Amino acid sequence: MKNSIVLKNVRIVDPSRNLDEVGTIIVKDGLIVAAGADAQSQATPTGAHVRDCTGLVATPGLVDARVHIGEPGAEHRETIASASRAAAAGGVTSIIMMPDTDPVIDDIALVEFVKKTAKDKALINVYPAAAITKHLAGEEMTEIGLLMEAGAVAFTDGRSSVHDTQVLRRVMTYAREFGAVISCETRDKYLGATGVMHEGLFASWLGLGGIPKEAELIPLERDLRIAKLTRGHYHAAMISVPESVEAIELARTRGATVTCGISINNLSLNENDIGEYRTFFKLYPPLRSEDDRVAMVDALARGAIDIIVSSHDPQDVDTKRLPFGEAADGAVGLETMLAAGLRLYHSGQVSLMRLIDAMSTRPAQIFGLEAGTLNPGAKADITLIDLDDPWLVSKDMLLSRSKNTPFEDARFSGRAVATYVAGQCVHTI
Repeated sequence: MKNSIVLKNVRIVDPSRNLDEVGTIIVKDGLIVAAGADAQSQATPTGAHVRDCTGLVATPGLVDARVHIGEPGAEHRETIASASRAAAAGGVTSIIMMPDTDPVIDDIALVEFVKKTAKDKALINVYPAAAITKHLAGEEMTEIGLLMEAGAVAFTDGRSSVHDTQVLRRVMTYAREFGAVISCETRDKYLGATGVMHEGLFASWLGLGGIPKEAELIPLERDLRIAKLTRGHYHAAMISVPESVEAIELARTRGATVTCGISINNLSLNENDIGEYRTFFKLYPPLRSEDDRVAMVDALARGAIDIIVSSHDPQDVDTKRLPFGEAADGAVGLETMLAAGLRLYHSGQVSLMRLIDAMSTRPAQIFGLEAGTLNPGAKADITLIDLDDPWLVSKDMLLSRSKNTPFEDARFSGRAVATYVAGQCVHTI
């Protein structure tokens, strides 16, 4: 029977139901029929593929809410098809694609292009985010209502903040009427403009310009005030310092609707990993101090930070094999997000339930996606994980068209051993 499977003797971790138990998952025609201990006694659908999953964990398919793709305009770095293969290998079944392509995804035709290309070529679910402002220029608002109707699930100007507060106020007021999520990176236009890494002693030793915490915090605090003023849903896309967490928690107590995310890089790495000018560690937000990293892991564990993103940002040799100060920001991450996150689980810093919640259930809830759950009746997007499988990251094994990973030669314990989208196996090892 098409897209019908039975996963037996599997540990089911489903944050949408706060469920953690050994049981069976039954999938028929791409939909979940049953998932839990009580499903073990149910009949197997005729013709279904049965897999004994003893020792494995099944979770809702992972959802990555911040993925940069080169199509259209820079297909040599990444296409929708190649990104989908990388995502499937990493256990990711749904991605939100950033609009900073060439041309920018700021009109209905581009949203429809992404949807059609994904339908024809992608292994997974690809959801387009549209630009907040036309051409990402920060001046003229896009047609938010029409773009939502066309299929945009969020609005962001990608790597840019909306610096004009009046424009941001209008955008958030308008977006509120449609229930749209406004997702922003917060980077001050001037403060730290010449910086290339976290401002501190290590930057001084390397002779590199620093980016202070305030370059993130000042525009964030401004945006949070506007979120409260407009009563719109504001999502801080990638925060990196504990002061930002404090500001967000304060805004929530004042009645603002605010969610936030963090890059797996800022949970796994710190400024010292840059070593001797290693450009694959040149990222934005920059890698912060070890104290900052530990504080952000704690904030994730207690739920103050909602979601984890890969911040997948493919760059080629021409943009990375340069002096550190001249190299482009960014790293690929779709294939390593889960494994890097499992380090936090194995160290006892973050529970498996919270980790999967941040990588699946919570992003699906924030952006209104049909994902993030193993509830009966839901689409059977499932990630099957071996928590202890040891493996070594090699750039030659990466399926992304770009190989700029900060985790090259890293040793991980745990990865996705199978990925299912609507009951169809799109990746297995």
